[in-house]
Amino acid sequence: MRGKRIAKIVIALAIVGIGYAAFKDDIAKLWQDFHVKLVEHPTPKRTVWLDQGIAKEKLSWFYHADQGTRTFGFPYEWLMALEQPTLPWLLFTEVDLFSDTAYLDRYGFIADTIISGKKALPIGFAQGGPMLDPTGAPWKNPRNKQDMTGVGLTCAACHTGSFTYKDTAVVIDGGPALTDLFKMKQGMGISLFLTRFWPGRFDRFAERVLGPGSSIDDRATLKNQLDQVLNQYKQVKSLEERVASQSILEGYGRLDALNRIGNQVFSIDLKKPENYAGSSAPVHFPRIWNTPWFDWVQYNGSIMQPMVRNAGESLGVSAELNLNDPSKGLFKSSVDIKSLDEMEQMIKGNTPPNAKDGFSGLKSPKWPGDILPPIDQKLAAQGAELYKTHCQECHRPPVTNEAFYDFNNKDWWTKNLVGEAILKVENIPISHIGTDPAQAADMANRTVATPANLDIRETSFALALGAVVEKTVNYIYDQRKPPMNAAERQAANGNMKNELRKDLAYKVRPLNGVWATPPYLHNASVPTIEYLLGDPEKRPAKFYLGSREYDPVKLGYKTEPIANGFEFDTSIRGNSNRGHEFRKDFSKDKEIKGVIGPALSADDRKALIEYLKTL
Repeated sequence: MRGKRIAKIVIALAIVGIGYAAFKDDIAKLWQDFHVKLVEHPTPKRTVWLDQGIAKEKLSWFYHADQGTRTFGFPYEWLMALEQPTLPWLLFTEVDLFSDTAYLDRYGFIADTIISGKKALPIGFAQGGPMLDPTGAPWKNPRNKQDMTGVGLTCAACHTGSFTYKDTAVVIDGGPALTDLFKMKQGMGISLFLTRFWPGRFDRFAERVLGPGSSIDDRATLKNQLDQVLNQYKQVKSLEERVASQSILEGYGRLDALNRIGNQVFSIDLKKPENYAGSSAPVHFPRIWNTPWFDWVQYNGSIMQPMVRNAGESLGVSAELNLNDPSKGLFKSSVDIKSLDEMEQMIKGNTPPNAKDGFSGLKSPKWPGDILPPIDQKLAAQGAELYKTHCQECHRPPVTNEAFYDFNNKDWWTKNLVGEAILKVENIPISHIGTDPAQAADMANRTVATPANLDIRETSFALALGAVVEKTVNYIYDQRKPPMNAAERQAANGNMKNELRKDLAYKVRPLNGVWATPPYLHNASVPTIEYLLGDPEKRPAKFYLGSREYDPVKLGYKTEPIANGFEFDTSIRGNSNRGHEFRKDFSKDKEIKGVIGPALSADDRKALIEYLKTL
């Protein structure tokens, strides 16, 4: 018997060999098609966390606190069992796991090594509670009938930045991430497909999920669950293909967050394909330090209330939401408002802004002079005067300056519902600032259709989203035992009203920590501050995103071509690099769209850049 088995294996290998010789070009193409092309980065010798006012134990909690998200459409136990989306050259060969932190790093997710010896998924991944399957039933392990648990991304996934300088990686808490979420979902889709159909993969997957010795029926049930998830991925892929002509690639460090939230809520959750919109206006992940103390957030200054902002984000990364079955409770969701509130309080801190302490909570990063070249203080002093002339009118004095905390200035400060000082961020009309209008315009123009039983009276996407999120949050408040009272709800809502707006404008904010937030403008279309301050005609029309190597002279990432990087083309709608320009034809007496100041000499730019390092 053993000899016959060996003979069969030899014959099979011979057939594979003949097949490879005859169809090697086709096989090579198939092999390429089932790879996700990702940037490879050199491994830094060390990783450093800067002191931003939050203890490392609290940060470690923040990185993995469950918001109720179910981003990938399958449970945590599957994520830990899936293999990477690649075809081995030999059939039946085992492939490394998708959850390997070195692999996820290539999608831009930062390894969580803040506490030595702690085993964890990358920053921004959270394991949650029991999960529902694609049919809306509790997701059970087919063998032991135990609940399968959710897994999803948290706000830390998109709002934790990193750069490398020489052999050191620096983590920026609250900074813009360099992730490519579209590629990761693409990779997961390929991985699921290969798990279902590639020889040997399902067997290994089943053993990891079910354990050894599972029955034929258990494996058949698992295969059926896999088919359901693949069908769900296929449906979303079909929706993406329907709107492909409206969409543009996001690439590393960008996401059309608001449109994607709208697609999840009003199309996928509501089961209305006609509400699906293209990803037409990607934005750079914004920095989040100090934002709990702003009166409006989002690049277009569209959302006021912190809970609506944060719960909306959770729904956008696929928290469960029932909008179709009244018997199960309309607006019932998996959103974890307790975690959302605790995260907001960590970022916000305990005391309102004041001249003595500045902003509490998560602080903006300070230039690490022991890692990057030290600041030229004499040159920075010259730049301080240039900042007053060219930047301060819109961006306010530095937050370290006592003049910033002039609470009698009603143009700068207002109060929340309990009398705390809140910074008024000005929304600058696009007709003046001249930057790409797509993000603001597409939000203003988008409409959605909802059924009457949801009692959403607005067709405007922005206003309808605010209403859905408010109803979802109120459902959770009502389910508490006892239900939360009015004062408790107001506190959880950040002591701010639920107001939304859809202005054709973009907000300006203080520039503390701006040196650590490349690329620049809301759509990431200008790679460095040097380019932003220089001749706008010399801003690169095309450049690459994907490198993490920091340029401490120009203040930005290196932009040379990089294998499997994202080529950013500024000629595409949504990607324009115009606006916020310093030109020779600047005149305070005659406004020219997009021109905000006179041309700056090379020496002035150098001095201003040196000063921005101090903020």
